[in-house]
Amino acid sequence: MKVNGLFVVLFAIGCVVLISNYAFAHCDTLDGPVIQDARVALEKGDATPVLKWVKREAEPEIKAAFDKALLERKTNKEAADMIFFETLVRIHRAGEGVDFTGLKPVGAVDPAVAKADEAIEKESVDELAKKISDMVFGGIKERFKRVIETKKHMNESVEAGREYVAAYVEFVHYVEGIHMSIKGKDAHGHGGDEKMQ
Repeated sequence: MKVNGLFVVLFAIGCVVLISNYAFAHCDTLDGPVIQDARVALEKGDATPVLKWVKREAEPEIKAAFDKALLERKTNKEAADMIFFETLVRIHRAGEGVDFTGLKPVGAVDPAVAKADEAIEKESVDELAKKISDMVFGGIKERFKRVIETKKHMNESVEAGREYVAAYVEFVHYVEGIHMSIKGKDAHGHGGDEKMQ
């Protein structure tokens, strides 16, 4: 494996570790669950559907922004809605300890997150869990196979040894990246307690 290939692999592994930051940020997309509830609330004229997305102490600010949006919708519905969406998502993310960097367009949700939302909608996680575990298994197996293949020839030449080291590093970092993602904390500060036994 060439150095450029190794760099790409290590970058991809870094992305796996960081994906939770992106994935859990889908509350800031225009087709995410926060905005979906906001649209319902505005159409009904009732803030109740959005209050679950903010901490209790933020309710007065959200209710005031909601009432203002209802009034301003009479003259410019689209602008009033967007201002309310931004306020709601900003306050929601602040409550989770995450910065608000603006609303993302429809379709900006990572496919894995969309599948997670779909699993919640269907009230079944089996298909999602299988797809994710199949991807992880395939990724580990492919990299492991490369390590074993290159290990057989690692002492034949310096270049063969380097190919082994590159395959070894790729494999170990891939496994480590997955493990860190599993046991690490997500963008909202929540983390699993899963440990390798």
